[in-house]
Amino acid sequence: MALKIYRLEHKQILPIKKTECWKFFSDPRNLQKITPPDMNFEIKSDLQEKVYPGQIIIYLIKLFPGIKVTWVTEITQVIEEEFFIDEQRF
Repeated sequence: MALKIYRLEHKQILPIKKTECWKFFSDPRNLQKITPPDMNFEIKSDLQEKVYPGQIIIYLIKLFPGIKVTWVTEITQVIEEEFFIDEQRF
């Protein structure tokens, strides 16, 4: 059985300045604000206000009613005011 690797990319245009956008999205403490409320997103890591390469973020999410799972991501790349990449670890 071959292992499949999936990649999810998304692009969105916002009517704000790039610096304002970066400030919001690069602050991992805002993850809960952009996650659908029915997922009961709960951050378990102590977070700083900016993402950085090597940062591990641990959180709980509800996949189905009554089923919460631990989700672990690592920030692998950051180009200031351009992009960051997070990869699921567990």
